[in-house]
Amino acid sequence: MSRTARLPDFVIIGAAKAATTWIQAQLQANPAIWMPDPEPHFFSREYELGEAHYRSWFADCPASATVVGEKSADYLSDPEVPARLAAMLPAARLVIQLRNPVDRAYSDYKMLYRRGHVSAKPEEYLASLDNPEPRFLHDGLYGRHIARWFEHFPREQILVFPYEAIGRDPADVVERVSRHIGAPVMIDRDRLTRRENNSREELLPLPIRNLLAPLKDSVRPLRGKPWFEGARAILAREVRYPALSERLRQNMAEFYRDDIALTEELTGIDLSDWRTARPAVAA
Repeated sequence: MSRTARLPDFVIIGAAKAATTWIQAQLQANPAIWMPDPEPHFFSREYELGEAHYRSWFADCPASATVVGEKSADYLSDPEVPARLAAMLPAARLVIQLRNPVDRAYSDYKMLYRRGHVSAKPEEYLASLDNPEPRFLHDGLYGRHIARWFEHFPREQILVFPYEAIGRDPADVVERVSRHIGAPVMIDRDRLTRRENNSREELLPLPIRNLLAPLKDSVRPLRGKPWFEGARAILAREVRYPALSERLRQNMAEFYRDDIALTEELTGIDLSDWRTARPAVAA
């Protein structure tokens, strides 16, 4: 089979802001596994471009790779994706990571806030689905989303684990995912505790980031050089996000209560800690 004919053996389908980038980094450390760095978003955003376009994402896969996959964190919540993916990749092994939906929604809000896509307080986006960014709440309705996937794939092809499992035993998570996708287990101890897409990372002010955006590719080779990093450190600051109030957190916990029960029923995972409002984590 030619490289361009290779299609994924597994897909990490979400949820967004549930450490999907972390697990991708762990798998990419294994020479037996190959994944493209960017998210293809083929089955959600580019499906009309056809199978040949999707295969082109894997054209650079080396012959030495025994397991091929991709990660597109928006697949889980998109109602069109399960049927599309099942039609093209019926034997694919799927990986789902679930994070407390209140924390996930606030983390998603913070990501778009630091990118400048939203600017209002969380109450404008997280109080109900009727808002300019309904994805913040909608994407955390895991039970509703997982039920659709179970209509198109046998349950043994889908591995589901909670975000909290990474904090308890990250090596066990990497081992479980590796075995599920049919790859030899390789643990890179140096990567296990590395944070990906950290919301507390120090960034240049948004106006400067927007000004430099067209030069992104030109500047990339300069990163890591002492003079460049020194100049960046003078201006970079940790983003100050609008806080998630206790009242809003409690309302969100109630919004998700029934869906959390459905998620437990479908997956067999105890998610009782999610039912109580608690401070959102930093990521």
